[in-house]
Amino acid sequence: MKVVSYNIQYGLGSDGRYDLARIAGEIEDADVIALQEVDRFWKRSGMVDSPQVLSDHLPDHYWVYGANLDMNAGWIADGRKISRRKQFGTMILSRWPILSSRNFPLPKWGDRQHHSIQQGILEAVIATPVGPVRFYSVHLSHLCEATRLPQIDRILEILASAPAEGGAWCGGHPDPKSGWLEEHEPPMPSELVLLGDLNFSPGSTEYARMIGEIAPGYGRLTNRAGLLDAWVLAGHDETSGSTHPNAKTRIDHCFVSASLAPQVAAASIDDQATGSDHWPLWVTFSQ
Repeated sequence: MKVVSYNIQYGLGSDGRYDLARIAGEIEDADVIALQEVDRFWKRSGMVDSPQVLSDHLPDHYWVYGANLDMNAGWIADGRKISRRKQFGTMILSRWPILSSRNFPLPKWGDRQHHSIQQGILEAVIATPVGPVRFYSVHLSHLCEATRLPQIDRILEILASAPAEGGAWCGGHPDPKSGWLEEHEPPMPSELVLLGDLNFSPGSTEYARMIGEIAPGYGRLTNRAGLLDAWVLAGHDETSGSTHPNAKTRIDHCFVSASLAPQVAAASIDDQATGSDHWPLWVTFSQ
């Protein structure tokens, strides 16, 4: 199983050209794709429906989209009000069925002068060949540690509570003809893969909040029920790698539940990709 995380900068490549087809070509070999900065109906990117365009170029994948920034983009035609939304968010595509999906808003800092947008985390429960797995695509604040830490705390709450909450629907229903029981109860597994542009580097306070602190003389402390860095599990040094030419470090990450750690086989960064200002992060899982 090959997964990839890619902040696509709403289709704007490193050469200053918008090209969603190029982005699709750079990631089409992945089984599960987590995208960030995917927009709908913005003038800057040609007023296109980017999720639809990307899915058209990736016909072997199912997809879900999570709009976090959502504003009016409607108009009036012949006296009729046309409803359209200007959106910005995350996307997950999968070769295998997406059994259920949820989108969660994350805490937002209401700054007076600096650009601050509503962000969120998109969940997709996917029927992989090794069983159902929760996948998440997330994009955190670019501003600073103080704006990201509340977002991380909320993410950890979401991840921890999901299995106990059950699937998109759970339990029976007193009326078997109600339509609520048209399919089997969807799963909400404990196994998870979180991918995204988290805007923090290894060694940061945010990184430690996500997976565990460093104990002097012992190294990184990781919890049995917590998250692990797939890059490190694949054999790389924690401080190595870069997913953005200006950042010169890993700000895009893949974290996995401890139960999936033995299946992480490889991780790499495609620093030849030109579809965005970020580089795609690839992780391979054994089956």
